Amino acid sequence: MSMTISEKILAKHADRAEVHPDELIEVKVDFALGNDITAPLAIEAFRRAGAPKVFDRDRIALIPDHFTPNKDINSAMQVKLMREFAREFQITHYFEIGRMGVEHALLPEQGLVLPGDVVIGADSHTCTYGALGAFATGVGSTDLAAAMITGRIWFKVPQSVKFIFRGRLRPWVGGKDLILYAIGQIGVDGARYRAMELTGEVIESLPMTDRFTMSNMAIEAGAKVGIIAPDGTTEDYVKERAKRPYEFFQSDADAVYEETYDWDVSGFEPMVALPHSPGNVRPINELPEIPIDQAVIGSCTNGRLEDLRQAAQVLKGKKVAPGVRCLVIPATQQIYQEAMREGLLEIFIDAEAAVSTPTCGPCLGGHMGILAAGERAVATTNRNFVGRMGHPESEVYLSNPAVAAASAIAGRIVHPDAV
Repeated sequence: MSMTISEKILAKHADRAEVHPDELIEVKVDFALGNDITAPLAIEAFRRAGAPKVFDRDRIALIPDHFTPNKDINSAMQVKLMREFAREFQITHYFEIGRMGVEHALLPEQGLVLPGDVVIGADSHTCTYGALGAFATGVGSTDLAAAMITGRIWFKVPQSVKFIFRGRLRPWVGGKDLILYAIGQIGVDGARYRAMELTGEVIESLPMTDRFTMSNMAIEAGAKVGIIAPDGTTEDYVKERAKRPYEFFQSDADAVYEETYDWDVSGFEPMVALPHSPGNVRPINELPEIPIDQAVIGSCTNGRLEDLRQAAQVLKGKKVAPGVRCLVIPATQQIYQEAMREGLLEIFIDAEAAVSTPTCGPCLGGHMGILAAGERAVATTNRNFVGRMGHPESEVYLSNPAVAAASAIAGRIVHPDAV
């Protein structure tokens, strides 16, 4: 039987020759993760179950990244609970301040999630690792607890939907714009519990940074996973990082898809998602004048080195507009160091932007960038729901890093060529 890449990975991890869409199966987990919001709940469930040990201390990561550096007593207690659990059960991969990063940038960087894996995380953006050719998806904290005990989880095999991106990208257009366009076309539930398989000559030409961005936002279309078949670009990324063996899977040429979308993206402009939905997408050249109070460049979506390079290219020699706050948040310590060596941080500071230690922070309205009533932000983050970055009467617009940087300079949302 022919199968898609997602079906092949699930079949292997279920010790079966084949699986079929909508089947319920139990699979082995290669890696499981939790953060400072979700892991404490998983730890409580783990303890209620009375488990004497975790299934594999090398296959679990605990990463406090959402409210860290700890913003208050409650967040400090959450991290303390994680830290003590990691010590008690000798969890190898516990990452905290000074060693940490935003989880979905950190784990690929560390070579802990790999092609062909089944990865679960108590965080909806775990689908990011689909960019490596892994079946990676978010689960609830109770499911994470069960997986930490047994090393297994159940899934309903998702239907696969194929997205073909053809053509050649214009300057300032990248993975963020492609995934925003796709979500705008199909809606925020257009791929609900589906495997979004991202393909085509444009995807093949994208660097890993843009692939991570696209897979990261598959959940904003309701998808179970946003998966990209691994290739030479993937191999170049993982071969020096991988901590264990990995395997490349590809969809069969005659694999069956529930639906196929085929787009020529050659004429695309940068895309912006307007409040209050990642599906409320318009090309930047169709926007009215939208003044902003804050620009955020970072997050698990766009906080990687190439994202910072793009923002620095726009900000170099310029200043953030009076009355606008520009926050730049490298996604990991390594990215922070590399940006420092390349002089990117100096460019940001000279432009009068603020540079932060790695944190999710403002993306979820956690801290370090909360919006007041009536304020607007343009952000390279992944969600712009009501109250997502602060007050319920604030607004968040989603864009790529170049647009966010240009908008910080102009004081309103603009194309990078406008500054």
